[in-house]
Amino acid sequence: MASMIESAWTYLITNFNDFQLACLGSFFLHESVFFLSGLPFILLERAGWLSKYKIQTKNNSPAAQERRITRLLLYHFCVNLPLMMASYPVFKLMGMRSTLPLPSWKVISTQVLFYFILEDFVFYWGHRILHTKWLYKHVHSVHHEYATPFGLTSEYVHPAEILFLGFATIVGPAITGPHLITLWLWMVLRVLETVEAHCGYHFPWSLSNFLPLYGGADFHDYHHRLLYTKSGNYSSTFVYMDWLFGTDKGYRRLKVLKGDACEAEGKEM
Repeated sequence: MASMIESAWTYLITNFNDFQLACLGSFFLHESVFFLSGLPFILLERAGWLSKYKIQTKNNSPAAQERRITRLLLYHFCVNLPLMMASYPVFKLMGMRSTLPLPSWKVISTQVLFYFILEDFVFYWGHRILHTKWLYKHVHSVHHEYATPFGLTSEYVHPAEILFLGFATIVGPAITGPHLITLWLWMVLRVLETVEAHCGYHFPWSLSNFLPLYGGADFHDYHHRLLYTKSGNYSSTFVYMDWLFGTDKGYRRLKVLKGDACEAEGKEM
């Protein structure tokens, strides 16, 4: 497996330069993972499949979904891609490289774990600030246009928010100067996580059922259903920041009430 990855990487660095891989390669990888992981949830919703796992009974209209996808593509090509190109010199300055040898899995996993922890901390405070009255009205309300999220809404945000909360995603790699393959793995995992958090479905195999600190779709869906002043659940991946600062009390209370209702229903049967 390791030799196959190394051979594939040798092909990439032989045929493409650093700028092409770091900017265009990263953009292509991001778009592929984002749309391939997000589009199936639109199909599930439209076909009504696995509806018993859908968190909300409401559905988005096909027209509304298509409008979002069109604007997403516009934001990605007009904001995300130029941002990747503009940040390339910074990452090179901080030590990012694409050359062989590839870093060990121990180094990669340690750095990615650090990125997740740091990103969650920075994202929590940035997201909470975006829920103040003025910023919510003029910036963050774009992300909350519809109370029923689906996978692709994870990146449906105001261009200013791309810059503001995007800092949480890049700050870890920027200060550690990782190998490009580590940066790509981090990007893929972060995209998959945020698409899952916005998918609108809570499956028996959802990660939140197995990882106690992981938020997932049920945790984040609650955030979208409530008014901006009362939503809470501001974290991105984990739940400990909301727990520490008490911004998940409404969600926890609802979970207890649902549990009590299910228990009472079971006794009646």
